[in-house]
Amino acid sequence: MRQILTFIIAIFGIVSSECANVMSTGVAPDTSQWIMFRGEVEVDGDIHNNELTIAADSKYWLWVNGKLEVREGGLKRGPNRTGTYADVVQLKHLRRGRNVVAVLVWYWGRQGFSHRSSDCPGLYFSLRVGNRICEGDGSWRAALHPAYYLPGGEIPNFRLSESNIGFDAGKDVKFYEEKYNDSAWDRVRLVSLAEADWNELVARPIPQWKDYGLKEYKSVTHSGDKWVCELPYNAQVTPYLKIKARGGEVIDIRTDQYYGGGPANVRAEYVARAGTQEYENLGWMNGHKVIYEIPDGVDVVSLKYRETGYDCELSGSFDCSDPILTTLWHKSQRTLYVTMRDNYMDCPDRERAQWIGDVTNELVETFYSLSPEATGLTRKCIREFADWQRTDSVMYSPVPDGNWNKELPMQTMAMVGLGTWNYFLGSGDSATIRYVNDAYRRYVHKWEIEPSGLVKYRKGAWDWGDWGTEQDMQAMCQMWYSIMLEYYARQCELVGNLREAEWARSTNHELKIAIRASMWNGRVWRSPNYTGQTDDRTQALAFLAGLVRPEENEQVLNTLITTRFASPYMERYVLEAMCEMGYVNEAVERMKERYRPMADNTSYSTLWEIFDLHDMSGNGGVWSVNHAWSGAPLIVLSKYVAGIKPSEPGFKAVEISPMLCGLEKVKTVVPTGYGLLKVAIEKSCCRIEMEVNSPVPVKVRAPKGYYVEGGKQELKAGKHKVVFSKKK
Repeated sequence: MRQILTFIIAIFGIVSSECANVMSTGVAPDTSQWIMFRGEVEVDGDIHNNELTIAADSKYWLWVNGKLEVREGGLKRGPNRTGTYADVVQLKHLRRGRNVVAVLVWYWGRQGFSHRSSDCPGLYFSLRVGNRICEGDGSWRAALHPAYYLPGGEIPNFRLSESNIGFDAGKDVKFYEEKYNDSAWDRVRLVSLAEADWNELVARPIPQWKDYGLKEYKSVTHSGDKWVCELPYNAQVTPYLKIKARGGEVIDIRTDQYYGGGPANVRAEYVARAGTQEYENLGWMNGHKVIYEIPDGVDVVSLKYRETGYDCELSGSFDCSDPILTTLWHKSQRTLYVTMRDNYMDCPDRERAQWIGDVTNELVETFYSLSPEATGLTRKCIREFADWQRTDSVMYSPVPDGNWNKELPMQTMAMVGLGTWNYFLGSGDSATIRYVNDAYRRYVHKWEIEPSGLVKYRKGAWDWGDWGTEQDMQAMCQMWYSIMLEYYARQCELVGNLREAEWARSTNHELKIAIRASMWNGRVWRSPNYTGQTDDRTQALAFLAGLVRPEENEQVLNTLITTRFASPYMERYVLEAMCEMGYVNEAVERMKERYRPMADNTSYSTLWEIFDLHDMSGNGGVWSVNHAWSGAPLIVLSKYVAGIKPSEPGFKAVEISPMLCGLEKVKTVVPTGYGLLKVAIEKSCCRIEMEVNSPVPVKVRAPKGYYVEGGKQELKAGKHKVVFSKKK
């Protein structure tokens, strides 16, 4: 019966039953506890037919018979307001008969912007081998790891759930070895999932981390106590050292991004024992350099790092004859990847927080730059976004939420409408659209229409529209609501909710009439009470909302060419509006001008939160230099310059309509669920030659002023050569 139940509930993502138990130490929870668990399981039959469901608050490392099975398992807690994520893994080192299982659990004990801490540091363990279930029970033992401690001094800022890690090597124990004697440990205390406040266990929806292995640093220099180790690019790493010491020396480990984005993030502290020793700090940190402070008298044998990250391939690429544009695309890709792990992040140092506006940009970037496995992180985000909806229908971010629940309505509207629809176009995942539709309905209807026909302005808990200056907030709110209604209507039609789609379209029609009457003055879009300079964001959103008439395009374009107030977050929409109007050349010129400092800077492999590195002080601190909301260049270059768009959801078929913007060569690879789409384009004086190797059907559209030689525009999957000739 248990097996049948497990199968049935696993279909819906639930992997636990009400009778399941959590193994706890019984020790009072505290910040940053490292807990050792050990137990034995007897198995027979087909040991390869096994499935382990395992969960911890907050992270775990798993050994079976002395061999490491899982490195940093677990996800930040919060598939919804009450539940806990559980990993479902297959064990490789299981054997018939007696097996020794050892687990190290890192209990954070801190709330954060993307983690909801419970008051139960513990472990859930349920192993199925064939038809038999082995549960963690009262025979297991547990103890606090004696070597780990919480370092004194500055602690990570309140946005992070992770703590600094201290490790005293003189107190280390090899508790994961088979023959280790745990008889002095206390037996575990069993508590129900409800008592632990873990509640339902939801199967991990994304893969375990990609482990790139221990690597040598790009370079290592030292002066006095300080050893500066350069990474090849901004990465998520766990630093490693091998040293010879007398014992008692304290080594500090942090990255050059310790103050990345302003307030402190995470660091490590290692107390050496006598002799030769190795240590790898288990908590990841990020940066371009890892900095070790190693006292005199300690001989350094080796310094290395282990890069880990979201398990997908950086299989997309873009190269062209303009090195600035090529650099911007690849920096966008690197920035995107370093901001992906348990959840999308705005930045991997200051916050690690899943702001929904950031994700709205990031999810489009994934389709052009990362293998399809990356789609799982977007799906996880969108479902969490809906499942954390408040009882008053507000949808907010970041989620999972531990200590922050402020609503940013304009970010929410961006995801509910355009962001979610872009996810469907790129992934073809209609099931997720259906999953969130009711939550979206409640949110869309939370907004009120005033007698004027405009939507009633809602500040939310934090009145925010962008970091740039001169924000016409009233106008942006109206236009975001209009955009949300359009793409919400499309989602409703997709899932068969036709009455709701009709309501959304009708409401949007009336809203557009009211917006035009109130906010179009014949030259620019602006709200009547707005006294600042004309807002470039507002003009872009007006076009994306379908408010701008064709004869008004040039007026809007003139404003976008001459106005520079958007931060990199909203710059994406400015550039996309220009491209959709047909002004791709002008968009690329604006992009090159605004992003040029990021492209030229050789110190950072990533893009910044704002445009000016010399104005990095603000918002109570320093802006981050690895912010994936800044990835508009990747979208513009892949979607509009190379001209590649899905013509059927999930890239089941594509359209290619290049707009080279003076470039002589473009070569790009777009990952799809059907294989790699490869396009190479070369331009001469009067013709453009394009080689296409596509796993899916392609519809070719000639650039403006050109025609397709031979007239063949519908291509089957495979290799093709297409020639565009100038019209006479």
